[in-house]
Amino acid sequence: MLDLFKTQLGRLRILAFIEGVSFLVILFITMPMKYAFDNPAPNKAFGMVHGLLFILYLLAVIQIKIEQNWSFRKTFLALVASIIPFGTFWADKKLFQE
Repeated sequence: MLDLFKTQLGRLRILAFIEGVSFLVILFITMPMKYAFDNPAPNKAFGMVHGLLFILYLLAVIQIKIEQNWSFRKTFLALVASIIPFGTFWADKKLFQE
C-alpha cells in the first residue's frame, strides 16, 4: 500500500478510490438523508469534501495524461469514470494498473 504513494499513478489510484467512496456516500447515504429525512447537513458537508476530491481527481488525471502521454481515449475514460457510480473502481482495474 505504501508503495502506491511513491508514483504519480499510485497516488492517482488512491485518490480515485477515495473519490469513488465519497461519491457513493453522497449517492447512497447523504442524499437519502436529505430527501427522506429532511436532513441536508450531511449532504452539504460531504458534498464539499467530494467536490474537492473530484477536482483533485480531474487534475491528477490531466497531470498523468501529460506526464505519461496517455491517449485521448484512456484520458476520456478516466475522466468519465469520475461521474459514473463505481466508475473510479473500474478505472483503477482497467486503466490505472502499471
